Amino acid sequence: MLSKSRFNPKPGILDFWNEFRKPTPYRVPILLASTIPFFGIFYWLSGETFYGVTEKPEITYITTLDDARSDQEIIASNIENQELKDLREQADAELAQRKRDLYKALGAAAGMDVEEIERRADENRAAEEAAEQARRDEMFGRDGGEDGDGPTETAEAAETESPAP
Repeated sequence: MLSKSRFNPKPGILDFWNEFRKPTPYRVPILLASTIPFFGIFYWLSGETFYGVTEKPEITYITTLDDARSDQEIIASNIENQELKDLREQADAELAQRKRDLYKALGAAAGMDVEEIERRADENRAAEEAAEQARRDEMFGRDGGEDGDGPTETAEAAETESPAP
C-alpha cells in the first residue's frame, strides 16, 4: 500500500542505512547525541507524581469567644460592635463631606460651576445607593420595601384580588 505512495518510508530507510554503514569515525557518537533529546522529552513526559489524599482539616469556629456565653452577653457584644461600626461609618461620612467641601472650594476658586457639579455627584451617589439596595433586595428575595419585614406588594395584591368566601 505505501510502496506506490509518495509517503513510502522504504527509500528513506535505505538511504539512512547506506549513509550509516559508511566508515566515519563519529557515526556512533552522533547517533547517540541525536537520541538524547528524544529520550529526554519522553523521560520528562513520563514523570508522574502522585500525592496522597490529604486529610480534611479539623475546623474550629471562632475560638476567641467563650462557649458558655449567655444570650444577654451575645446581644451586648453585638450592640457594642454595632455602635463601633456606626461610629466608623459616621467618621467616614464626615471625612467624605470634608473632602467634598475642599474640592468644592477648589472648584469655586478655579471658576467652575460647583453647584451643578455637586448636583450631578448627588444624583450619581443616589443612583449607586439605589442600585446597591436593589441588588441586596434581589439577593434576599425582597420586593424593595423600606423595612423588608412586612408582606410584599405582590402578596398584598393577591390578597385583594382573591374573592372572599
